[in-house]
Amino acid sequence: MGSHEFTIVAEGLRKRYGDAEALRGVDLAVPAGTVHGLLGPNGAGKTTIVRILATLARPDGGRAEIAGLDVVRDAARVRTRIGLVGQHPAVDEVLSGRQNLEMFGRLYHLDARAARHRAGELLERFGLADTGRKPASAYSGGMRRRLDLAASMILAPPVLFLDEPTTGLDPRSRAEVWEAVRALAASGTTVLLTTQYLEEADRLADGISVLDRGRIEAGGTPEGLKSLVGGDRLDMVVTDPADLAGAAGVLARVTGAEPDIDEAALRVGAPVADRAIALTDTVRALADAGITVADIGLRRPTLDEVFLHLTATEEVAV
Repeated sequence: MGSHEFTIVAEGLRKRYGDAEALRGVDLAVPAGTVHGLLGPNGAGKTTIVRILATLARPDGGRAEIAGLDVVRDAARVRTRIGLVGQHPAVDEVLSGRQNLEMFGRLYHLDARAARHRAGELLERFGLADTGRKPASAYSGGMRRRLDLAASMILAPPVLFLDEPTTGLDPRSRAEVWEAVRALAASGTTVLLTTQYLEEADRLADGISVLDRGRIEAGGTPEGLKSLVGGDRLDMVVTDPADLAGAAGVLARVTGAEPDIDEAALRVGAPVADRAIALTDTVRALADAGITVADIGLRRPTLDEVFLHLTATEEVAV
């Protein structure tokens, strides 16, 4: 615990709400300057972890540190080192973007001149300089979320918690937030991100912890987690339903594996050990057999498959 290598460290975190055990011994270690994703279904305990790390809730067991400071014993000092963006926007929609940031600056005890200067810096950094005088109510969802991120960075904290920051946003707005998060990580901020969006975790996170019913079921890089459900696969779609069995036979001979067959989609697939050789040999064997395919290709497992593989459908209300 407390190694300088990690900015966020948790060990054996437990939390109970009434009869529901929200966290059942969670261990976590997030290296400095990285984005770490907490991935899990509703009720998995993601928000509870963030609340404990952000000093908003006390654990019933275990301990946690932020930048070497205990979140319980050193709570006041921890708060000076973190930023938090919750699931709902915290900005005042009547005020302009600049006024919002200046207000947050004054709440953080900056004097008026310093608050104005910091607001200008953050509007520029988050691509909001041209809209800084507009009321926040006129902002798009993505702009409002970027303003939220800017407000959390008033004191340039080394650690930022993002609790499902893109929930409800359209794809364009989500991409805007992703770009802002990438820029923060590139500048050295350590980001802990909770999300239910598999693509979001895949795009942003250097490391991922898959959480289910208060426990971390698996952790690692996105690519490492994908390997848990198998390696590469070769999939093909035949044009003639009568060729489905023949295509499956070809794939079985080439890969040495039992193919999966989806009769409705006319799709056949199987795991492969050597990507290039398997694809080349399959294409040649299909041509020799006179089988025409509408599509053929290699693919990696997705985080969706990892998620379904590791998590149960039963949820705990947290």
